[in-house]
Amino acid sequence: MSRAEGRREIVTIRYRRLPDRETVFTQALVAEEGDCTVTFLPAAEVKRETVVDGRTVLEPGSPIVWFTYRDRWHDVGRFHRADGTFTGFYANVLTPVVFHGGTWETTDLCLDVWVGVDGRVEILDRDEFDAALAAGWIDARTAARALAEAESLAQAARAGTWPPPEVRAWTLPRARAAVADAP
Repeated sequence: MSRAEGRREIVTIRYRRLPDRETVFTQALVAEEGDCTVTFLPAAEVKRETVVDGRTVLEPGSPIVWFTYRDRWHDVGRFHRADGTFTGFYANVLTPVVFHGGTWETTDLCLDVWVGVDGRVEILDRDEFDAALAAGWIDARTAARALAEAESLAQAARAGTWPPPEVRAWTLPRARAAVADAP
């Protein structure tokens, strides 16, 4: 059993979206394994479906298992439909998360990497990234770092070395069980 597994803690994630919006997420902390913290969102509060290549990969009420790493420029989500059907892995490229106990802060850098259950790998939202860069919401150095992160993740996914083992191991049933078993 990893640290945090078997006890119920809640984390608050302050997720800044460029240029000046912020979304606050509250999630159950289910495990801490090395530099990875696993959280669980039982029902995504999204207004509309997320569609990749014409397929719905996330919808209102979908559960997500999230993986947040210290000092990395991305997080990872195991995405599902509302009925629990696994659809793939989704990485947000973001500034390294700053941890203040149970409150975390980060900024979304507009790029995402998708690995579908069919193995297809895509870098998403390049148009949003380019618009943010053109508007001056992302400086050139941060933009270069974000693009390198997205390309590195996509390359590793195509090589079969990403996502890492803990992301594959923490399935939806395991995350649900960890939350249900916590006091």
